[in-house]
Amino acid sequence: MATDPRLARDPRRINTPPQPPPPPPPRESIPQQKPLDGNNGVNGDTRNPTIPRDEGGFKLKFCTVCASNQNRSMEAHLRLSLASYPVISFGTGSLVRLPGPSISQPNVYPFNSTSYDTMYTELNGKDPRLYRANGLLTMLERNRQVKFGPERWQDWAIGKPRLDHRDDRGSAGVEAGVVDVVITCEERCWDAVMDNLVEREGNLNRPVHVINVDIKDNHEEALVGGRAILELADMLNAAAREERDRSGGEWRNGAGAGDGGASSFDDRVPDIIAEWQEKWPNLPALWSLAWF
Repeated sequence: MATDPRLARDPRRINTPPQPPPPPPPRESIPQQKPLDGNNGVNGDTRNPTIPRDEGGFKLKFCTVCASNQNRSMEAHLRLSLASYPVISFGTGSLVRLPGPSISQPNVYPFNSTSYDTMYTELNGKDPRLYRANGLLTMLERNRQVKFGPERWQDWAIGKPRLDHRDDRGSAGVEAGVVDVVITCEERCWDAVMDNLVEREGNLNRPVHVINVDIKDNHEEALVGGRAILELADMLNAAAREERDRSGGEWRNGAGAGDGGASSFDDRVPDIIAEWQEKWPNLPALWSLAWF
């Protein structure tokens, strides 16, 4: 059974290495974090040892979105969670669609109720050679170690506590059901998110940055896109921390002078994206400030 190699570096999985087991990092080199009550350590230390960054202190909250919450959004979800960012992910389609034996025979599943484990078991039982060769089994093996199953953006109750998702990677910090930045992976997904936010009418009166990073829907491009999204997240978080520390206030505590530097950060976001775009010219970006 294939396993995403980055998950092997997660200190919480040292005692249960995947198969085949890679050599674990020295225990003393990765500090252990006490797990939250009742979640078996799933939300402990999620650092990626290959990415040096300040693991403590302020962190922006992220949401990643693609069509089926399977490939691009889940690659970005995993990378952000391994970098200790609070993160959730969704799809915007009406159903989850995975390639089948032909273009006219996709594998179709409902959002919110079908687990990645169920999909893996079903496809592995149907044609293991086909679905191993096209990367679906490897993708689902990664996904089922990140969270239960694909969720639909339009069904997300924004602002409702997500206490039933405490075992998801990256869930620590997004229990309140709100995020600071939504990153979509395709323009039609960005359109769907923006249209949906307009329909919701911003009842929480909370700003949210909606950014699209256009990533082709294949496994290789998803890996590249995941790295790019993580770099963008680091740039945004560094700027947000600077503004928050400068103001000495609580983040998003309100509007104007009492928002903990959030307004100043909002003004900097377009320039940050422009700087990031120079390094990643093959991943066209869109941005808008919207409201929860």
